[in-house]
Amino acid sequence: MIPAASARWAPYVLSILRIMSALLFITHGTMKLIGFPAAYPNPLTALSATAGGLELFGGLLLALGLFTRPVAFLLSGQMAVAYFMAHAPKSFYPVLNGGDAAILFCFVFFYLVFAGPGPWSIDAMRAKGRPV
Repeated sequence: MIPAASARWAPYVLSILRIMSALLFITHGTMKLIGFPAAYPNPLTALSATAGGLELFGGLLLALGLFTRPVAFLLSGQMAVAYFMAHAPKSFYPVLNGGDAAILFCFVFFYLVFAGPGPWSIDAMRAKGRPV
């Protein structure tokens, strides 16, 4: 009974994982670019502005489920780079260097590259031939 129910719900939970991860990711971009929900603690540079733009607009595309696989691939790479540039030099341990969120985002987005967006997405609607 449980395996059949979990198989039936798995695609929808995938959509929920994508949407919630994207919404959390967006807040990193809004913090860098517009100081919401809190001010970005570092001065805004070209690199952090680019990262903020990717987080905001890439996160929005992921939340909508539009171009999910290529966007997830790009954002997964961004999080890997962010981890090794900003977090890893501080300490070997992610819990000490503040990079645990970057690692988690990296692997959730990498999973989405292969799993796709799930049924609650613009990509799924486009694949079925529905007008968006």
